[in-house]
Amino acid sequence: MRRNFLFRIFRYRALFLMLLPAAAILIFNNYIPMFGVIVAFKNYNFDGGILGSPWVGLENFKYLFQTEDAWNATRNTVLYNAVFIFLNTAVAIFLAIALNELRNRKMAKFFQSSLLFPYFLSFVVVSYLVYAFIGGGFGFLNKAILEPLGFDSISWYSEPKYWVYILPLVNLWKNVGYTMVVYLAAIVAIDHEYYEAAVIDGASKWQQIKKITIPLMLPVIIVMVILQVGRIFNADFGLFFQVPLNSGPLYPTTNVIDTFVYRSFLLTGNVGMSAAAGFYQSIVGLIIVFATNMAVRRISKENAMF
Repeated sequence: MRRNFLFRIFRYRALFLMLLPAAAILIFNNYIPMFGVIVAFKNYNFDGGILGSPWVGLENFKYLFQTEDAWNATRNTVLYNAVFIFLNTAVAIFLAIALNELRNRKMAKFFQSSLLFPYFLSFVVVSYLVYAFIGGGFGFLNKAILEPLGFDSISWYSEPKYWVYILPLVNLWKNVGYTMVVYLAAIVAIDHEYYEAAVIDGASKWQQIKKITIPLMLPVIIVMVILQVGRIFNADFGLFFQVPLNSGPLYPTTNVIDTFVYRSFLLTGNVGMSAAAGFYQSIVGLIIVFATNMAVRRISKENAMF
């Protein structure tokens, strides 16, 4: 048994050598740092370090549930991510199908590149772009649209009620291109014989999309949704901190777990509480992934991730 194992390693030594860099990055980046999770259960101080700091049990976790701000941040995180998942998935599927139906390949590549480009922008850049549209008394919306139409200028960075719409739109604009490319790849991989058979049977374009494209995309859609659901307790820090410019009046609608922990850390310097928040998000995310996959498995076993 051992001899066969060693023989296989020697036989495929070139493949194992190519695997080594990626394996090393995975181990040093993802697995070794997991040792630091014990900080979540300690009153961390820089003199004692990770091992020398005193244990405090679950004290660090209590802070995440004791204040109204913490519950508000948790609620915002879950609700925003639920909206992001639904909106981004629906729009990305629509755009992927539309691009696939575009006959002019040059135009299709142009639109694909244009939609994907925002994904690579830093949220610092995005925050300035958003500010150019809605900032102060000289933003594009105020100067070019509202005032010429006779409406009063809006102080966007002082009105929390508008940001429940602004943040999903900014997130959609920035991230939909990446998700669209994944779905477009799934569509391109569909065998054209299905469509040829459908045309012979007299199926319309909508019927082809409904009966062929979407069902064959379903496994990819499910995997993407499950991966996003697993991060439903994690928020994009740049989106919720940089884009609203950390404006205090907007906290009721822009404060999420990540920004709440960051601001709390700035005030208290409690490393253990920050580690507890990260550990809490990871555990809940893992449970949700398993629960979602189990639900998918009960409905359609072949479409489950595992």
